[in-house]
Amino acid sequence: MKKFDVIVVGGGHAGIEAATASARLGVKTALITMKFDNLGELSCNPAIGGIGKGTIVREIDALDGVMGKFIDEASIHTKILNTSKGPAVWGLRAQADRKLYKRISQETLNNYKNLEIIEGLVTNIYLDGKKISNITINNNEKITCKALVITTGTFLSGIIHQGEKQTNAGRVNEMPSIELSNSLKAIGVKLGRLKTGTPARIFRDSINYSNLEFQEGDENPMPFSYMTDKILQEQVVCHITYTNQKTHDIISENKDRTPVQNGQISSRGPRYCPSIEDKVRRFSHRDRHQIFLEPEGLDSNLVYPNGISTSLPIDLQDMFIKTISGLENCKIEKYGYAIEYDYIDARCLKKTLALKDFDGLFMAGQINGTTGYEEAAGQGIVAGVNAAFYALGNNKEFILDRNTSFIGVMIDDLTNLGVNGEPYRMFTSRAESRLSIRNDNADLRLTKIGMNFGLVSKNRIEIFTKHINDIENLKNELSSQYITPVKLLNYNVNLSQDGVKQNLLQLLRNKDITFEKIEEIYQNVKCFSQKAKFAVHVDEKYHFYIERQKEELKSLNNNTDMQIPNDINYKNIKALSNEVIEKLELAKPDKISSIAKISGINPAAIMSIMLYIKQQHDR
Repeated sequence: MKKFDVIVVGGGHAGIEAATASARLGVKTALITMKFDNLGELSCNPAIGGIGKGTIVREIDALDGVMGKFIDEASIHTKILNTSKGPAVWGLRAQADRKLYKRISQETLNNYKNLEIIEGLVTNIYLDGKKISNITINNNEKITCKALVITTGTFLSGIIHQGEKQTNAGRVNEMPSIELSNSLKAIGVKLGRLKTGTPARIFRDSINYSNLEFQEGDENPMPFSYMTDKILQEQVVCHITYTNQKTHDIISENKDRTPVQNGQISSRGPRYCPSIEDKVRRFSHRDRHQIFLEPEGLDSNLVYPNGISTSLPIDLQDMFIKTISGLENCKIEKYGYAIEYDYIDARCLKKTLALKDFDGLFMAGQINGTTGYEEAAGQGIVAGVNAAFYALGNNKEFILDRNTSFIGVMIDDLTNLGVNGEPYRMFTSRAESRLSIRNDNADLRLTKIGMNFGLVSKNRIEIFTKHINDIENLKNELSSQYITPVKLLNYNVNLSQDGVKQNLLQLLRNKDITFEKIEEIYQNVKCFSQKAKFAVHVDEKYHFYIERQKEELKSLNNNTDMQIPNDINYKNIKALSNEVIEKLELAKPDKISSIAKISGINPAAIMSIMLYIKQQHDR
């Protein structure tokens, strides 16, 4: 009988990060997947990152995880979203070459120290009392372990829907994990159902691009990994098209054949990534919806039409897709579908992602109610580290605070509030400390933590230590140089002529001062690295905002008994999402402390409400 310290079930993004994190800690680890060839599969959109999600990937990388490295090598279209706003809400996103991403993943895992890949279907888990003991694969082979991490994605009792047609599957043409689902129920784990979906895949050479908008990536693409100097892959152009009234009419006129509307699917899908059927129903006032046509690889003839996920039958998919500009004569390689699967209520988890009622059993990824590769991977690294510590028999717990990371925000939201019947997705707005936990500073926030837990390689430690020293030396250099408002006029900088000197670090906090202007004033700083200059520049630009944010958080903690006016109109609070407004209007809380008890409403939303009440009172 094989013996491992940690077994990770599932070879998706959560499983890969969990297994590699455990292995980095020197623990004998097994990663069990149904097919080795499916490791690292980008099962839906071949892209990584985005608003909020891109920051999670950088945090994973800061802890020496692997997702950022994989996407940097496989990126074929990289772009920072939200650049019209400040770095606190930037979203780094990269389109991947699907085959290349998978190949890099498999090569890395195949050669990862302390990690063994096992092909097989996990059918049962066994306990010794309340403690994990062993598992069975393929109903016959037992493998023992000290800790078990379950990262099954959409495979637990997965059912695919294409109109009236239903198929038991975890992904198209892949078996579901029904026995494992039953085994979890048998030991007392309560399961619910969620839904997600995917669009059709279209042959690229059947698309007419002549009248379509195009979108280029960034000229000098930013890497996800702090260990990557430059993106080397050839970059491609993506295209944009739109649905139209004819598209919407076909969908609206066939509600009886739409599983998400005719009662065939009772579970809810992700609110912020709805199917085209849901978009047409929920946003009936819109005359079109945007679709990004994204190539699946440099040598692939397939295109992913991002924005038309569907559960419609294939004849209707053919009809509505061919009403879209550029797709009139398109040929479809694979049709879209919705998939329902089992998940657990994450409120039964500790912040280590261990199940509260069991010893040595951890959960990560979509099984906890999230959606997206990045959210899954972020949970995976936390679960993998804590499973390794448990297996080693020490008392360490790897818990990320919500004030220091998006991963911490996500896990805190999940374990305290659950998902309230629809998959969880990360946004910058969920983080009340978002000005401090930015896309640009994940390494400064988390790499030292990773070092303290023994999670980070020597090479990364050396690079990080040099970067930290560069930043400190640059700050010291800038702090030592003072200049008066009169002298600043020589550099075409006109500030208040109050005669007060300020150092160059303080000067950088002025919104109109660029680092290029600082270099013009004091050329000695030109020798510092671009990374150090960027880090200092962004940090100082946010200096006053971060100080104000700290005061607001302190005020929030001191005002939980604040009364909520009966006539409050939550729609007037711009920072609140429609989801939060719906929940507040239904619950009608009477004071701030009552809001915290409503599932799905996080501290960032509560702070916005409190500030609004104060502003109204002052007026």
